[in-house]
Amino acid sequence: MLRNGLEPWHLLIVAIVVIVLFGSKKLPEAARGLGKSMRILKSEAKAMKDDGVAQSAAPADAAPEQPAPKVNQTAPGEAAAARTVAEETAAR
Repeated sequence: MLRNGLEPWHLLIVAIVVIVLFGSKKLPEAARGLGKSMRILKSEAKAMKDDGVAQSAAPADAAPEQPAPKVNQTAPGEAAAARTVAEETAAR
């Protein structure tokens, strides 16, 4: 049924539809954002891999690190809502 699912003309039609939907001005910006995301993902994956090697190389009798105490933080949306309420109150 899908023997020839992705022929070159299919890809051309998909490219034309994407250009029409998003416009030629937004595509380079989107590609840049995708490239940055891929670089960040690659560096984070490498860092996790390096951390795994470093942890396995640590001596077994070493004391485990104490976790940092949790700091009471508000979510970005909550902080914005609190600022808005404070600004409304100050305006009155």
